[in-house]
Amino acid sequence: MLNRLGRFNESHHSAETPSMKKNLSAISSRQPQLRAATRARYQLSATVLISLATLATASGQAPIWNPHTTRPLEKYDNPPALIYRLDTSPRMVSPHGAFISYQVNVDANGNNIVGDAANECTISVDPTNLNKMAIGWRQFNNVTSNFRQAGYGYTTDGGFHWTFPGVLENNVFRSDPVTNSDETGTFFYLSLLQTFCENMYRSTNGGQSWTQLQPESLAGGGDKQWFTIDKTGGPGHGFQYQSSDGANCSGNGVQFQRSTDGGITWQAPIIIPAGPTDGTLDVDTNGNLFIGGEGSTLNSFSCVRSSNAQIGNQTPSFDQVTQHINMGGDLSGGGINPAGLDGMLFLAIDRSGGPTNNNIYMLASVAPPGRSTTDVMFVRSTDGGVTFSAPHKVNDDPVNPSKWHWFGTFSVAPNGRLDAVWYDTRNAANNTDSQLFYSWSTDAGVTWSPNVAVSNAFNPFEGYPNQNKIGDYITIVSDNTGGDVAYSATFNFNPNRSQHEEDVYYVRVSPTGGATPTPTATATATPTPTATHTPTPTATATFTPTPIPTATFTPTPTPTFTPTPTPTFTPTPTATFTPTPTPTATHTPTPTPTATHTPTATPTATRTPTPTPTATHTPTPTPTATATPSLHPAFFSGEVSLGNGVYYLQFPNGNVFGYYSYLTDPHWIYHFDMGYEYWFDASDGHSGIFFYDFASNHFFYTSPSFPFPYLYDFSLNTVLYYFPDPNRPGHYTTNPRYFYNFATGQIITM
Repeated sequence: MLNRLGRFNESHHSAETPSMKKNLSAISSRQPQLRAATRARYQLSATVLISLATLATASGQAPIWNPHTTRPLEKYDNPPALIYRLDTSPRMVSPHGAFISYQVNVDANGNNIVGDAANECTISVDPTNLNKMAIGWRQFNNVTSNFRQAGYGYTTDGGFHWTFPGVLENNVFRSDPVTNSDETGTFFYLSLLQTFCENMYRSTNGGQSWTQLQPESLAGGGDKQWFTIDKTGGPGHGFQYQSSDGANCSGNGVQFQRSTDGGITWQAPIIIPAGPTDGTLDVDTNGNLFIGGEGSTLNSFSCVRSSNAQIGNQTPSFDQVTQHINMGGDLSGGGINPAGLDGMLFLAIDRSGGPTNNNIYMLASVAPPGRSTTDVMFVRSTDGGVTFSAPHKVNDDPVNPSKWHWFGTFSVAPNGRLDAVWYDTRNAANNTDSQLFYSWSTDAGVTWSPNVAVSNAFNPFEGYPNQNKIGDYITIVSDNTGGDVAYSATFNFNPNRSQHEEDVYYVRVSPTGGATPTPTATATATPTPTATHTPTPTATATFTPTPIPTATFTPTPTPTFTPTPTPTFTPTPTATFTPTPTPTATHTPTPTPTATHTPTATPTATRTPTPTPTATHTPTPTPTATATPSLHPAFFSGEVSLGNGVYYLQFPNGNVFGYYSYLTDPHWIYHFDMGYEYWFDASDGHSGIFFYDFASNHFFYTSPSFPFPYLYDFSLNTVLYYFPDPNRPGHYTTNPRYFYNFATGQIITM
C-alpha cells in the first residue's frame, strides 16, 4: 500500500536519461522470468486471514509468589494451534566474548523456525564421546497456544550443529522434560503428561531417536519431576530414582519412585519424609540416594537419604532426614518469570575419588528475607548430609534489591570442579534484560571464581507462547575441562509479532573460556561435514521422526545489526512403547560458515573446539554457498567481508549498502539493517542489478546510469529515489522506507 506523505523538493528531481531507457529496455524481457521465480519462491495465500491473539509484552515485573502456596501446574488448557505458514531464517549463532551460543531448535535444513517457542531445557552428554549430546525441551509449535510437546535435538560434533527431528509423540501434551545419561552413553528422557503421569524414553544412538519404554502414563511420577541414575558399581547399578512436588499421578504427598529395570517399570510411590519439593536427586559412590528440596517451612530446605534404595528386593526407606537447612532465602515464583518459578534447588554429589569425594552440594536461586529478587546461593555438606555449611552467595555483584540472579543451576565435574550458571540482570538498566553468567570453584565451593557473562542480553518477557514464562529451569553437565549448558533465550526476532521469541541454545563454558576441548573416548573428534544433512530413519514399527519442511523466509533483525527471527515447526514423529531402540540413519551435520573452525585432538582425543568468536553478534547463514562477488555490479567499490559470513558494499559516494549475509543460493541475501530478504541478479550485461523486495512485493532495477539510491520500480513503472535515513547517516530508510516517486512528485512509503 502506498501512503502519501507530502511533496518532495523539486530540486531533487532527476529526469530519466536515454541511458536509463536503454538499460531498462535491455532488461524488460527478463521481467516475466523474475516474477515467475519469485512466485515460486514466495507463494502466499491471499485468501487466508490469520487471527492472532495479542500477547502483551511485559514492561514490568509480576508479583512474586511462594511455590508452596501458589503452584501453577503443568496442565492442558489450550488445544494445539493451527499452523498456516512456516517461515524460516538463518539459525542464530550468538557470540559473546570467548563464548558462542548455538541455536538448537532448528529445522531439517538447520534454519531457525519463525513462530514457535521452546523453553525449559535439559541436556545429556555421552560420557564415552563428549561430542554427542541431546537436549529435551518444551516445544510450542505456535505461540498462539500454550499446547506443548516433548521436543528434542541432538548433536554429533560437540554442539556446533544440532538436528531437531521432532517431538516424542506428535500432538500429545507433554511437559517438564528431564534427560540423563548412564555411564555407557545411553540417554533417557522422562516426560510428563497432562494427567501428571509420565513416560520414560530411551535412546541408544545419542538422542537421534527414542523408544517409549512403557504404555502411556505407566512411569508413575508427578509434576516437577526429576530423576537420577545409579552409575556406581554397587548393587543398585542402573537403578533409576525419581521424585515429584506433590501434584502426582496418583496419591498425595511428595513422592519417590524407583525402577530396577532401566526405567521400564516403576514401583509404587513412597512418601518422602520432610517433603522436599522442587529439587533434584543424586547418588554417592556408595550407592546412597540423596534428595534435596525446599521443606515445609520458610527459610528451610531438606536433604534426605535412602541407604537401601540400591537393594532391589527391599522397599526403599529414608534413614536420614536433615531439615532446616539454611539456603539464605526461599524459592520463589513470579517476578521476572511471571507464571513460572525463579529457580529450583539442585543437589549434586562429588564422585571424584579425591579429598572432596562424596561431598553433597546444593545450589538454588532464592529470595533472601525481605527481598523480592533472587541471589544464587550455595551450601555444602562434608559429612554425608548430616550438616551443611552456611549459605554462600555465588553471584559476586553488590547486593541490589532490584537485580535478579535467577534459574541458578550447577553440576560437578568428574575431577571435583563445580560449574554454576544462571540468568543475571546486573548489567541491565531496566533490571530485567538477562544474560547467562558462569562461575566455577575448585575448592568444593569455599570460594568461587569472578563471575563471567557468557551470553548476550535478552528480554525474558518476549516470546511467551500464551504462557507467561520462559520455563522453570536450565541445566548444565560438567566434564574435566568445562561444562555443556542448555538454556533458553530470546535472541531471534519474529517480524510477524514484532517481538523476540523463545528458543533453546547450547553454549560451552569452562574456566579458560568457551573453546576448551574436552577429553573423549574416541580417537579423534573431527566430524565429516557435507553440504546438506539428510536424516532418514529406517522404516520400522517404532519411532520414526518425520520433520516437516519449512517454507518462506521473512526475518527482521534487532536494532544492533543482529538479525533475530524465530521458528515455527510441525514435526510429526510417532512412538510406540516397544522397548527396543529405533534404528535411524547416520546423521551428517551441515557446516555453517560462521567462523574458522579447525578441530584439534589432544592425545586423549578431544571435543571439537568452539570456533573463534567475533565481537559482534551475528547470525550464521545457511551453508552450501559462499559469497560470489561477481554477482555485484561494477559501480560498487567492492564487497568487504567482516567475517562470520557478514558483508557490506560501498557506493561511490562513500555510503554503505548496510550489512548483509548470503542465503543458500548466493542470489538471495538477508539485509540486516532493512530486515528483509532480497533476490539479486546481476546478469543484465550492463553492470546493473535486479532485486525483488519481499517486504513491498516489488521488483527493482538499478545500474551505473542511475546508481543506488535511484531505482526503477517495475510495479510502479517509474524511477524512485531511495530516501536516506535521517537518523542514521550513510544508511537508507528501513522501516518505514521512503521513496520519491518521480511520476507523481510525492514521497511514498512501502
